[in-house]
Amino acid sequence: MGKGGSLSDSVLKKILLSYTYVAIWIFLSFTVIVYNKYILDKKMYNWPFPISLTMIHMSFCATLAILLIKVFKFVEPVSMSRDVYLKSVVPIGALYSLSLWLSNSAYIYLSVSFIQMLKALMPVAVYSIGVLLKKESFKSNTMANMISISVGVGIAAYGEARFDTWGVILQLGAVAFEATRLVMIQILLTSKGITLNPITSLYYVAPCCLAFLSIPWIFVEYPVLKESSSFHFDFVIFGTNSLCAFALNLAVFLLVGKTSALTMNVAGVVKDWLLIAFSWSVIKDTVTPINLFGYGLAFLGVAYYNHAKLQALKAKEAQKKAQQADEEAGRLLEGREGEGNTKLCHMLVMGFS
Repeated sequence: MGKGGSLSDSVLKKILLSYTYVAIWIFLSFTVIVYNKYILDKKMYNWPFPISLTMIHMSFCATLAILLIKVFKFVEPVSMSRDVYLKSVVPIGALYSLSLWLSNSAYIYLSVSFIQMLKALMPVAVYSIGVLLKKESFKSNTMANMISISVGVGIAAYGEARFDTWGVILQLGAVAFEATRLVMIQILLTSKGITLNPITSLYYVAPCCLAFLSIPWIFVEYPVLKESSSFHFDFVIFGTNSLCAFALNLAVFLLVGKTSALTMNVAGVVKDWLLIAFSWSVIKDTVTPINLFGYGLAFLGVAYYNHAKLQALKAKEAQKKAQQADEEAGRLLEGREGEGNTKLCHMLVMGFS
């Protein structure tokens, strides 16, 4: 009983820890999205400078990452050659900066709820780009599922009360760049055997993002900020906002590292529904029945996609275990044959002697 009870306790502890990681990630992701909306929206804090906000985040994250690695030695930096940095990290940094810039810009024009509905297109973008770059194999049933998600998002867009074409273009651009970044990470870093945790990722990627963002910032936002002499940098607002963004990166590492990327996908769906409910009840965004029907259809497609991914992972794991068992059986058989041959040789020697 004691042994069984101990096993149950360990399983229960593991489940509780997994739920804790999920809850932390949902809370921080939720907080960053709502906080960014609050800062950028003209009806709230009214600071519509998405490039500047993203640069503040990247400056804060890069500074903390450098301190944690170089000063406090919290984690060891990954050894990386100049060639790998230029060919792998720089393109990923460029894509990340574009994704963050466009996604933050979308908050100026669209409601939080509608942005979450558009984000349901992420699996469609990742799969499509993966097929184009030959990292995913084309499957007709998977593509049919992607089409169903797209149709659902299209219906949600049709029912959107505050539809803004420019805002939709910005958000779709952000989804496309983020999906490309995820595929490029798999191609450029994973293929080279390089694994980065959030701190080392920010150490290498954040300064790169900052450099890329500074180019449009000089021409787009700097002249406007220079003329608006009434603006004073609020260290409390921007400091806590940046701290939340940094904490979110750590939460992603905890969630994926201690559970799986699939768990984060499933948790993301829960977070999206919570944000839609919050947007409707607290921010008072208009959510129409057509919105909900369309997103519900997209949600079913995403849920099926996650289920299919889970089944594929289980099948792969089962195949791996079966292969390991076959290899172990082969080694045992070879060992027994070796013992038999040794005995036979011994008997022959004894016979000849």
